[in-house]
Amino acid sequence: MRDTIVLTMMLLSIFTFGQSKSGAKQFWENLQKQCGKSFEGVVTEGAENDTFRSKTLIMHIRNCSENTIRIPFFVGEDKSRTWVLNYRNDHIQLKHDHRHEDGSEDKVTQYGGTAPNSGSATLQLFPADQKTCDLIPAAAANVWWITLEETSFTYNLRRIGSDRLFTVKFDLTKTVSTPAAPWGWQD
Repeated sequence: MRDTIVLTMMLLSIFTFGQSKSGAKQFWENLQKQCGKSFEGVVTEGAENDTFRSKTLIMHIRNCSENTIRIPFFVGEDKSRTWVLNYRNDHIQLKHDHRHEDGSEDKVTQYGGTAPNSGSATLQLFPADQKTCDLIPAAAANVWWITLEETSFTYNLRRIGSDRLFTVKFDLTKTVSTPAAPWGWQD
């Protein structure tokens, strides 16, 4: 009888383990639920003279496919920034797509990193990748992270070994009007 109970518990454990989703998958699915929505944010960490503080900050979770989510991030009238998240092999990658008003790529674009593990349902961490190190040598010590909670989304940057820290927090309980397309996109 005892052996049957132990075997049943082992099988139940294997079955339950096989059914649970990884942190990356849960994060991805929760972010996709926000697709199409726009939210206003505020700088909660950063230099006091940061020019972002005096502008309206809007993120629009604009484009979601099975493996890519594009989130334009508007700073006032500046529509040059899009966060591009890619989901592959149970890891999430963050890239920064920067464009000029005419839609052409900025010379400093496509930098970021890939999460070294599946992370959690509420936190994904992205250390700078080699492309970033080559493109922006000072950013070799950058770590970005995104938190996704029921009521908020935060985008964060820390440059290890310096006092550089930037956080913008978006309130997911209050949608705002959808902005026009970012630079380089078609409506």
